[in-house]
Amino acid sequence: MKSPLAFILCILLTAACSTKPKSVSSPIIGTWKLLSGTLIENGDTLVTDYTQNVSFIKIINDDHFAFLQHDLNHGQDTANAVFVAGGGPYTLNENTYTEFLEYCNDRTWEGHDFSFTITVQNDTLIQKGLEVIEDQGVNRMNIEIYKKVL
Repeated sequence: MKSPLAFILCILLTAACSTKPKSVSSPIIGTWKLLSGTLIENGDTLVTDYTQNVSFIKIINDDHFAFLQHDLNHGQDTANAVFVAGGGPYTLNENTYTEFLEYCNDRTWEGHDFSFTITVQNDTLIQKGLEVIEDQGVNRMNIEIYKKVL
């Protein structure tokens, strides 16, 4: 492939499309569309509406997750063009969901673990936790609200 990003996308999609049967015991398994994200860092709060100008999905199977984000202008607006992808294995212990970020287009995030408290109510998943990467100066609360699409 000509682009390393396309190669990563293929790997993520392959991992997300596991041929193993889905577990009916876990309500987090499926495809989730991010509706809003709130980042709280150093006393500042940034709320992003993911229903406008950008689309973000998270795919969760029995043992792996993948996320994909892109702008809705097909990259035509270079000032706002975006593509983000990542994924890896996860664990779920009651309402503690921990992602082990094995793949990410921002390679400095790879190899880090992120634990979140999750709540699932009907078709809504709320994920809340600290994201800390000391060597990158990242230390923030991340709150995401998803709607199940599959």
